[in-house]
Amino acid sequence: MTKTYRAPTAEETVAAPQETPSAVNTGFSPMAGLRVVDLSQVLAGPFATYQLSLLGAEVLKIEKPGEGDWTRNGGPSPRLSEIGMGLNFLAHNAAKKSVTLDLKSPEGLEALRRLIATADVFVENFKPGVAERLGLGFKDVSALRPGIVYCSISAYGQDGPLRPRPAYDHVIQGMCGIMLTTGQQGDGPTKVGAPYVDYATGMNAAMAIMAGLAEVRRTGRAVQLDVAMLDTALMLMASLVTQHLTAGWKPAQNGNEAWSQSPSSGAFQTADGVLMLAANNARQFDLLCRATGRQDILDDPRWSTPQARRDNAPALRDELVALFLTRSAAEWEDLLAQHAVPAARVRSLDEVVQEDQFAARDLVSEMTLAGGDHDGPVHVPNLPFKANGASCHPASAPSRLGADTDTVLAQAGFSSDDIARLRASGVI
Repeated sequence: MTKTYRAPTAEETVAAPQETPSAVNTGFSPMAGLRVVDLSQVLAGPFATYQLSLLGAEVLKIEKPGEGDWTRNGGPSPRLSEIGMGLNFLAHNAAKKSVTLDLKSPEGLEALRRLIATADVFVENFKPGVAERLGLGFKDVSALRPGIVYCSISAYGQDGPLRPRPAYDHVIQGMCGIMLTTGQQGDGPTKVGAPYVDYATGMNAAMAIMAGLAEVRRTGRAVQLDVAMLDTALMLMASLVTQHLTAGWKPAQNGNEAWSQSPSSGAFQTADGVLMLAANNARQFDLLCRATGRQDILDDPRWSTPQARRDNAPALRDELVALFLTRSAAEWEDLLAQHAVPAARVRSLDEVVQEDQFAARDLVSEMTLAGGDHDGPVHVPNLPFKANGASCHPASAPSRLGADTDTVLAQAGFSSDDIARLRASGVI
């Protein structure tokens, strides 16, 4: 099931402070009571802090007055973009509080320092060196809040010769080697279709932060975390890296075929659609032959043993190619599922989100946004696992730019006159 929320207006937020966001439906909120000061924007950093907000943390998203996160604008819904709620922003920023501060002003930096002094986690994704120039490096922040978890997210990390370079997902895809393993041989480098490096880096950072919190609890000392997109991308290819460095093996473009190189795994064209099949080991191959009514393949001495199948792989592949052309991918999927053979029909995104499995896993929440003429309900991700048998939903819709500034600053001890003065001078 999905849960519908209405985003509060700025006036409602000031009049009625939001409670600390917490995961709903499960009572699973392991980060409740923890505060995160988040200076990151675009994707990897905001996705990391989104995971923390779904786990119950209070996330203060610090944004530039009048501009905010770059992803507030753009995307396939112009109406949402016009109100600063671009779809790329909505996907990673629910259950956070938006606080606008001009960090180029002394007053803005001082206000941020006061918030840091109340925080458990600090996240930034500036280019290496920028945080230090702002007076927000690890030493500065840990002096304000001993025992804080300080997480830096960057393209190449805080050390090494590539340290100062900026990058985005597709740049790292080119750097890490994945583009020369993706696509058909001879097609040239091929980018993975989704910004998977950004998302994986966000997940990596969230895991690092949770490990950092456990270490602070163990030692009482602040922890500095250095999360890099290139490191993450390479570890997503860990088996390839291990094989290359250990045995000198060099991966090549593999198209839609399985890395196992088994003739009974990979992509098969059918009478209607493409089937992805994984019958790698002896048991799976036996089940495949029985499911398809091809006991004769098992009885053929060319393919009766794993070694024989390896020795005669091209002929076996030809046999299976002809077999799968006799039915549709949907028919094969159903039949093979009945016999516990791993297989699935290739689907488009619009197809898979209509599947009963998608609904059963409760992967998204449907939300409505208060104010503005936009395209209707929006859908944002839930936590990508279940806890105690249920999903964790965001506790509130994404905030309009600066909607929580007055409330958060008031809670930090700023008077109404202080806030009015900061607003008049453009600091907030």
